[in-house]
Amino acid sequence: MSYPPPAYGYPGYGPPPPDHPQTTTVLILGIIGLVFCQFCAPFAWVMGKKALNEIDASGGAIGGRGNVQVGYVLGIIGSVVLIVGLLAAIAYVVLAIVIIGSASTA
Repeated sequence: MSYPPPAYGYPGYGPPPPDHPQTTTVLILGIIGLVFCQFCAPFAWVMGKKALNEIDASGGAIGGRGNVQVGYVLGIIGSVVLIVGLLAAIAYVVLAIVIIGSASTA
């Protein structure tokens, strides 16, 4: 049995649809936003949601949904980490001000 070369896609189905133009960008922003710089995560979240909506509206003409969805989820997780970190930093500063203020009045 002979199969066509891999460049032709799956037999009987044709070539796979091209990926969304922002697939790689959303995935990389999601990874960077989770691992290195959480300030990138909200961008992955917003761009990922927009790309997912465009992929779903295309009716199968645009691919890359899996990678966009991974970047989108990583963007959400990174955004939560960013918010928790900012709240912790604010709580630390407020606590330090209260401790310094109470120590100076005693």
